[in-house]
Amino acid sequence: MLQPKKRKYIKDFRGRRRGTALRGSTLSFGEFGLKALGVAWLSAAQIEAARRTITHNLKKGGKVWIRVFPDKPVSSRPAGKRMGSGKGDIDRYVAVVKPGRILYEVAGASEDIVKAAFDKAGAKLPFKTKMVKKEE
Repeated sequence: MLQPKKRKYIKDFRGRRRGTALRGSTLSFGEFGLKALGVAWLSAAQIEAARRTITHNLKKGGKVWIRVFPDKPVSSRPAGKRMGSGKGDIDRYVAVVKPGRILYEVAGASEDIVKAAFDKAGAKLPFKTKMVKKEE
C-alpha cells in the first residue's frame, strides 16, 4: 500500500473538498489519462486496485503513471470504544481528489485497449471518470 515514509505532523484535520483541481489537471507523461469527474477521498487500496486493473488489461504493453498519492492520514477509533478519550489512531491514508484531476496516465498502447482498461478501472473508484487524450 502507498503511504508516506515520514510526516511532520502525525494527524490532520478533515478539511474541505470544494472547487475543482488546479494542479494535476493536464496530461504530463502519457498519451491518455483517466480524469476524475467527482469529489472523494481515494484510499491507497482503491488506487492500487485501479492500477492493477489497468496493467492487467494492457497485457505488458504500455507504461502506466500514477498521478495521485495518499498523503492524508485518516484516524478512526476502535469499535465499542466510548466517546471522549481523544482522537483515534491512524487507520489509513487517502488522497484528496477534486473534479478535473488526472489519476492515471498511459503511453505506448492503442486507444481502444486503453479505453477498455480505463472503463474497468473507473468501476473500482468512488466517482465517475472519463478518458482524456493528448492534443497534437
